[in-house]
Amino acid sequence: MSEEQEKLKKATVYLEEEILEALEEVAEEYSKDTGQKWSRGAVIRVALSEFFSRRGKIL
Repeated sequence: MSEEQEKLKKATVYLEEEILEALEEVAEEYSKDTGQKWSRGAVIRVALSEFFSRRGKIL
């Protein structure tokens, strides 16, 4: 069974320094918990997926 890769598009967002630091911390925690490297972008994608799920939009 082949795994389908999602196509990512580059986007620019401006975030406060505190948010960037928090994203880095969560990425490090996820990396330790899963044994796989997590980036800040990956954490943002997970957070946005959860946000949209709560609003009833499944992505």
